[in-house]
Amino acid sequence: MSAQNRQQTNPPKRASNRRAGPRPLAMHLAVEMTSWLSSRAALPIFRKQFLPWRPELQEQAKKLLSEMENHHPDDIAQALDRVAFASQSAFHDGVRAYQKHAYKRGADDAPVIWEDGATRIRDYGAVSEAKPKSPLGIVVLVPSLVNRGYILDLNKKRSFARFLAKAGYRPLLVDWGYPGEEEANYGLDDYIAGRLVTALQDIADMNGGPVPMIGYCMGGVLALAATLLDPAQVSRLVLLATPWDFMAAGPTQGRIAAAFAPSLPHMLSIHDSLPVDVLQSLFASLDPFMIGEKFRRFASIPANSAKADDFVALEDWLNDGVPLTRRVAIDCLIGWYVENKPAKGEWQIDGIDINPADISCPTLAVIPENDRIVPPESAQALFASLPEDVRTELHPSAGHIGMMVGSRAEKSTWVPMLDWLAETK
Repeated sequence: MSAQNRQQTNPPKRASNRRAGPRPLAMHLAVEMTSWLSSRAALPIFRKQFLPWRPELQEQAKKLLSEMENHHPDDIAQALDRVAFASQSAFHDGVRAYQKHAYKRGADDAPVIWEDGATRIRDYGAVSEAKPKSPLGIVVLVPSLVNRGYILDLNKKRSFARFLAKAGYRPLLVDWGYPGEEEANYGLDDYIAGRLVTALQDIADMNGGPVPMIGYCMGGVLALAATLLDPAQVSRLVLLATPWDFMAAGPTQGRIAAAFAPSLPHMLSIHDSLPVDVLQSLFASLDPFMIGEKFRRFASIPANSAKADDFVALEDWLNDGVPLTRRVAIDCLIGWYVENKPAKGEWQIDGIDINPADISCPTLAVIPENDRIVPPESAQALFASLPEDVRTELHPSAGHIGMMVGSRAEKSTWVPMLDWLAETK
């Protein structure tokens, strides 16, 4: 299947073979340096018991103060310096181990069966080692615009797309690609009402009727909107860690976006799109200590282990981001994170209100309990907005990415999702 007489672009760019390490490296170093210096400055204040503590930490603070009384202040300061130095050394060891690791993702083996501009649809039914006839029919997978879609096919062992194919479905993964000349002025209207809805119509024709659609993170918002624009093409909808109310978990995410918003027009006047490094820094700011923690853990993992391969595969994906076009950046960072238009009922696509209450097909909202990227409260607000007679919720004990590629992803997320698809068929 191919888009009729549509202009083709060059294949999507590939990540460099040379690993540069995590893009928000400078942010992490600044955070840890600030933490170390502020800890040094706070030592005398802490010893004089002038520091306020949250109620749940007061008992630990008392024990620490009691222990410190047995040591000279200079010894404590030196111990703090040693801990800070060891922490930074372990982080750098982890980054270097990542940079020189031998793992390399192979070429995508799922054939392209549809394309329009930079957007392609890959057929994972064609690479399935199981039932080639896909008796359960087509299922459409919609990833985010800001990350590469192969998070749903990270490697042969951690691939939701291949899991669906093995179960008897024909998974078709939307690969948005890198914005090219054709997409330079695209907004969300163009990606949803143009690309996604058009693809859905072609896929439904191929399937002989409506198809289930599964959207992950931002892809869930896109899938929701596409379903409302053309409900006749979608039989069931799954929303994986999909944000909706960007203020539901408190104003932190909004404050981050609001602080960034004034510089957005100037940045976009220089760049045709919002650079990946900027986007990575915004995501990293949600949990700035996480980068150091994960690389320190990686430093202790044997390089030739499957666990190390999985870490590198995921980190390569995280660093293989996609820039956002000027209009999409404004639509999302301002319209969603600052103005909270979806939750306020003010978000429209192609002139149509995107209201979850208008969804008519069975819908499953998968809301991971430990999500730091999309707070559970944000995704829960979307579930609460869906009609009661069509909605089901699932709460795996996992994080935003772990729910799809973690060691327990199959048991906690994939299998329950598959069961739901079977029940609602």
